[in-house]
Amino acid sequence: MSGPAYSSTPVGWREWVSLPDAGLPWVKAKIDTGARTSSLHAEDVEEFERDGEPWVRFTVHPWQDTSDDAHTVECRVRDRRSVRSSSGHVTKRYVVRLDLSLAGRTVPAEVTLSKRDRMGFRMLVGREALRQGYLVDPSRSYAGGRPPKDVRRRNRGR
Repeated sequence: MSGPAYSSTPVGWREWVSLPDAGLPWVKAKIDTGARTSSLHAEDVEEFERDGEPWVRFTVHPWQDTSDDAHTVECRVRDRRSVRSSSGHVTKRYVVRLDLSLAGRTVPAEVTLSKRDRMGFRMLVGREALRQGYLVDPSRSYAGGRPPKDVRRRNRGR
């Protein structure tokens, strides 16, 4: 059985990504082939209705260990799913669709909203996004490039 007819873009086990729909130019993400769906740290999650459809408003703190540069984001709710964390705990999460820019390419991604403030990365990029033409090399970090040094310094995490 053959795969899609496009070349694979190499990425490492951790990468800098951007979420243009959310107005976030830089978020450090862990590339996680064990996760089906991507996940984003979200706080103050609030559901509301717009044009008869469910929407969600949430706050994103893109930098680890600080609330600097918080962004408020509004997205249409695509789904609510039960998600099992790496520790085995099951929670119900909102699922939204966001464009994800990684290693010079932008792909649509389903993203669950979760509390990741105690995790090393504010975002996980899962298999559904990665299967759109990415090849993960676990021996590499930041294969897709890095933001300027002043941006990297603002992220106090790993």
